[in-house]
Amino acid sequence: MSFKDFKNLVKLRLTLLVVFSASISFLIGSKVDNEAHGYIGWSHINWMNWVMLIVGGFLVTGAANCFNEIIEKDLDKLMTRTSDRPLPSERMTTGQALVIGLFMALAGTYLLGKLNLLTGFLSVFSIILYAFAYTPLKRKSPIAVFVGAIPGALPPLIGYVAAHPTIDEIALILFGIQFMWQFTHFYALAWVLDDDYKLGGFRLLPTGKRDLTSAIVTFVTALILLPVSLLPTYFGYGGYYVGGVSLVCSLIFLYQAFNLMRTLEIKAARTLMFGSFLYLPVVQLMFLFDFIGKR
Repeated sequence: MSFKDFKNLVKLRLTLLVVFSASISFLIGSKVDNEAHGYIGWSHINWMNWVMLIVGGFLVTGAANCFNEIIEKDLDKLMTRTSDRPLPSERMTTGQALVIGLFMALAGTYLLGKLNLLTGFLSVFSIILYAFAYTPLKRKSPIAVFVGAIPGALPPLIGYVAAHPTIDEIALILFGIQFMWQFTHFYALAWVLDDDYKLGGFRLLPTGKRDLTSAIVTFVTALILLPVSLLPTYFGYGGYYVGGVSLVCSLIFLYQAFNLMRTLEIKAARTLMFGSFLYLPVVQLMFLFDFIGKR
């Protein structure tokens, strides 16, 4: 098995984005946990736990993606975008992929469970929901996007409780921002890849096709994301910096979604999709920096 095959099996870019959001939330949770124990600053952050979260998060996410590709192996053969993956191209057997996926799932869950039981439980829940609920639903109903948004938004929650094992207001805000972001991101991606998705029988756009209603729903999700992104400032966990940056990013995101609604063009959807790749890390990093400075 080549590195390229492994990279495609675990969907490396997606996995790294997931690990990034979890690691940022871990640092926010560490600051909260330090303050709860009377510590100030970064001197009491457990960097070994941070490394364990990154490694465990990578393994768990990679395992979920691996199981996803095993289940969709025959469907991936039908789509241009996925036909060269290691399973549909038969460079790897299902048995080999299953062994890799199980090893990563067990090792990742073990590492995250060592941080605390809640983190371990959430990691198992994310694998089950992504691989065995979201994956089969993709061919049945657009509700799959809602179901998939839950495990997609769990990484920041997992990262936070890995450092501060309590699902509190900050944890829910971190989850909420990524949860709402998922919809606009998924719909933009589904719009760009709709022709290919249809070859595999996937139904991810709100109406199942590129039409005005799907574009309106996409715009509405971007509109809802705007106030959700301001929750850190509203509840006092961040200052005006994170509020200002989140507002600007959300307005740009909203304009991109409006442009899709106005033109119904694949080019506009692609712009929105690339905008979504930038939106999340910028907002999350700003939340971290402002949170550190404010508290």
